Amino acid sequence: MTVSHRKKEHSVPIQRKHTMYHSTVLDADPDTVWATVRDAMQILDIVSPGDLDIHRDVSWVEGGSVDTVPARYDFKLTLNGRLVQQEIAARDEINKTQSYRAVAPTSGVAKYEATIRVFPITNDPARSFFDWSRTLDIAEDADLDVVERIIDVMEKQTDAVRDHFAKTAE
Repeated sequence: MTVSHRKKEHSVPIQRKHTMYHSTVLDADPDTVWATVRDAMQILDIVSPGDLDIHRDVSWVEGGSVDTVPARYDFKLTLNGRLVQQEIAARDEINKTQSYRAVAPTSGVAKYEATIRVFPITNDPARSFFDWSRTLDIAEDADLDVVERIIDVMEKQTDAVRDHFAKTAE
Protein backbone atom coordinates (compact mmCIF):
# COMPACT_ATOMS: atom_id res chain seq x y z
CA MET A 1 0.00 0.00 0.00
CA THR A 2 1.31 3.42 -0.94
CA VAL A 3 0.53 6.41 1.19
CA SER A 4 1.03 9.81 -0.32
CA HIS A 5 1.15 13.04 1.61
CA ARG A 6 0.14 16.27 0.05
CA LYS A 7 -0.61 19.69 1.34
CA LYS A 8 -4.23 20.12 2.38
CA GLU A 9 -6.12 22.11 -0.20
CA HIS A 10 -8.44 24.80 1.11
CA SER A 11 -11.75 23.95 -0.56
CA VAL A 12 -13.50 26.76 1.28
CA PRO A 13 -11.36 29.77 2.08
CA ILE A 14 -11.15 30.80 5.72
CA GLN A 15 -13.30 33.84 6.26
CA ARG A 16 -11.43 36.92 7.49
CA LYS A 17 -13.98 37.16 10.32
CA HIS A 18 -14.58 33.69 11.69
CA THR A 19 -17.43 33.26 14.19
CA MET A 20 -17.91 30.10 16.24
CA TYR A 21 -20.67 29.04 18.61
CA HIS A 22 -20.69 25.80 20.58
CA SER A 23 -22.97 24.61 23.34
CA THR A 24 -23.53 21.49 25.39
CA VAL A 25 -25.28 20.15 28.45
CA LEU A 26 -22.94 19.40 31.35
CA ASP A 27 -23.41 16.78 34.05
CA ALA A 28 -22.80 19.24 36.88
CA ASP A 29 -24.81 21.98 38.55
CA PRO A 30 -24.26 25.60 37.43
CA ASP A 31 -22.37 26.64 40.58
CA THR A 32 -19.89 23.78 40.21
CA VAL A 33 -19.37 24.51 36.52
CA TRP A 34 -19.02 28.24 37.09
CA ALA A 35 -16.47 27.77 39.89
CA THR A 36 -14.30 25.95 37.36
CA VAL A 37 -14.80 27.75 34.03
CA ARG A 38 -14.51 31.29 35.42
CA ASP A 39 -10.85 30.50 36.16
CA ALA A 40 -8.81 30.86 32.96
CA MET A 41 -6.10 28.56 34.32
CA GLN A 42 -8.61 25.76 34.91
CA ILE A 43 -10.45 26.13 31.61
CA LEU A 44 -7.16 26.18 29.68
CA ASP A 45 -6.11 23.00 31.49
CA ILE A 46 -9.44 21.33 30.64
CA VAL A 47 -9.40 22.26 26.95
CA SER A 48 -5.78 21.26 26.36
CA PRO A 49 -5.55 17.61 27.43
CA GLY A 50 -3.74 14.83 25.58
CA ASP A 51 -4.23 15.12 21.82
CA LEU A 52 -5.58 18.66 22.14
CA ASP A 53 -2.39 19.83 23.88
CA ILE A 54 -2.06 23.31 22.44
CA HIS A 55 -1.01 25.44 25.44
CA ARG A 56 2.09 25.58 27.61
CA ASP A 57 3.58 28.03 30.11
CA VAL A 58 0.15 29.29 31.16
CA SER A 59 0.23 31.99 33.85
CA TRP A 60 -1.43 35.09 35.22
CA VAL A 61 0.62 38.22 34.50
CA GLU A 62 0.60 41.90 35.49
CA GLY A 63 -1.14 41.16 38.81
CA GLY A 64 -3.94 39.15 37.20
CA SER A 65 -5.77 36.47 39.16
CA VAL A 66 -8.97 34.48 39.05
CA ASP A 67 -10.67 37.10 41.23
CA THR A 68 -9.46 40.18 39.31
CA VAL A 69 -11.20 41.79 36.33
CA PRO A 70 -9.65 42.78 34.04
CA ALA A 71 -7.06 40.03 34.50
CA ARG A 72 -4.27 39.32 32.05
CA TYR A 73 -2.87 35.86 31.37
CA ASP A 74 -0.38 34.52 28.85
CA PHE A 75 0.45 31.16 27.33
CA LYS A 76 2.45 29.77 24.44
CA LEU A 77 0.98 27.78 21.60
CA THR A 78 2.68 24.40 21.32
CA LEU A 79 2.13 24.32 17.55
CA ASN A 80 4.40 27.29 16.84
CA GLY A 81 5.76 28.56 20.20
CA ARG A 82 4.08 31.95 19.78
CA LEU A 83 3.02 33.92 22.84
CA VAL A 84 -0.72 34.45 23.28
CA GLN A 85 -1.73 37.37 25.51
CA GLN A 86 -5.33 37.42 26.69
CA GLU A 87 -7.37 39.06 29.40
CA ILE A 88 -10.60 38.47 31.20
CA ALA A 89 -12.41 41.61 30.05
CA ALA A 90 -15.74 41.25 31.88
CA ARG A 91 -17.42 38.90 34.32
CA ASP A 92 -20.96 38.68 35.64
CA GLU A 93 -21.01 36.39 38.68
CA ILE A 94 -24.80 36.46 39.02
CA ASN A 95 -25.51 35.49 35.40
CA LYS A 96 -22.39 33.30 35.18
CA THR A 97 -20.99 34.99 32.08
CA GLN A 98 -17.39 35.84 31.29
CA SER A 99 -15.85 37.57 28.28
CA TYR A 100 -12.22 37.58 27.35
CA ARG A 101 -10.15 38.87 24.47
CA ALA A 102 -6.70 38.81 22.92
CA VAL A 103 -4.53 41.69 24.06
CA ALA A 104 -2.18 41.44 21.06
CA PRO A 105 -2.43 39.72 17.66
CA THR A 106 -0.56 36.45 17.17
CA SER A 107 -0.36 33.39 14.90
CA GLY A 108 -2.47 34.98 12.17
CA VAL A 109 -5.30 36.02 14.49
CA ALA A 110 -5.53 39.82 14.40
CA LYS A 111 -8.37 40.05 16.94
CA TYR A 112 -10.03 37.50 19.22
CA GLU A 113 -13.05 37.85 21.51
CA ALA A 114 -14.94 35.12 23.34
CA THR A 115 -17.71 34.67 25.88
CA ILE A 116 -18.57 31.66 28.02
CA ARG A 117 -21.90 31.32 29.77
CA VAL A 118 -23.38 28.81 32.20
CA PHE A 119 -27.15 28.44 32.55
CA PRO A 120 -29.27 26.36 34.90
CA ILE A 121 -31.50 23.67 33.46
CA THR A 122 -34.84 24.33 35.14
CA ASN A 123 -36.08 20.76 35.30
CA ASP A 124 -32.66 19.24 36.10
CA PRO A 125 -30.76 21.31 38.69
CA ALA A 126 -27.87 18.82 38.77
CA ARG A 127 -27.00 19.72 35.16
CA SER A 128 -26.06 22.91 33.30
CA PHE A 129 -26.19 24.38 29.82
CA PHE A 130 -22.80 25.74 28.70
CA ASP A 131 -22.16 27.91 25.67
CA TRP A 132 -19.02 29.36 24.18
CA SER A 133 -19.07 31.99 21.43
CA ARG A 134 -15.94 33.29 19.72
CA THR A 135 -15.00 35.71 16.99
CA LEU A 136 -11.62 35.68 15.31
CA ASP A 137 -10.45 38.30 12.83
CA ILE A 138 -7.86 36.62 10.61
CA ALA A 139 -4.89 38.72 9.45
CA GLU A 140 -4.42 39.18 5.69
CA ASP A 141 -0.91 37.66 5.86
CA ALA A 142 -1.89 34.77 8.16
CA ASP A 143 -0.43 31.30 7.69
CA LEU A 144 -3.75 29.60 6.93
CA ASP A 145 -2.45 26.17 7.97
CA VAL A 146 -1.73 27.50 11.47
CA VAL A 147 -5.09 29.29 11.63
CA GLU A 148 -6.88 26.12 10.50
CA ARG A 149 -5.13 24.11 13.23
CA ILE A 150 -6.13 26.68 15.86
CA ILE A 151 -9.76 26.61 14.65
CA ASP A 152 -9.74 22.79 14.56
CA VAL A 153 -8.66 22.70 18.21
CA MET A 154 -11.30 25.28 19.19
CA GLU A 155 -13.96 23.15 17.49
CA LYS A 156 -13.21 20.35 20.02
CA GLN A 157 -12.90 22.41 23.19
CA THR A 158 -16.57 22.48 24.22
CA ASP A 159 -16.56 18.69 24.02
CA ALA A 160 -13.50 18.67 26.29
CA VAL A 161 -15.45 20.75 28.84
CA ARG A 162 -18.38 18.33 28.57
CA ASP A 163 -16.09 15.33 29.00
CA HIS A 164 -14.39 16.93 32.02
CA PHE A 165 -17.67 17.31 33.87
CA ALA A 166 -18.84 13.84 32.79
CA LYS A 167 -15.74 12.38 34.52
CA THR A 168 -16.41 14.47 37.62
CA ALA A 169 -20.01 13.18 37.80
CA GLU A 170 -19.00 9.50 37.71
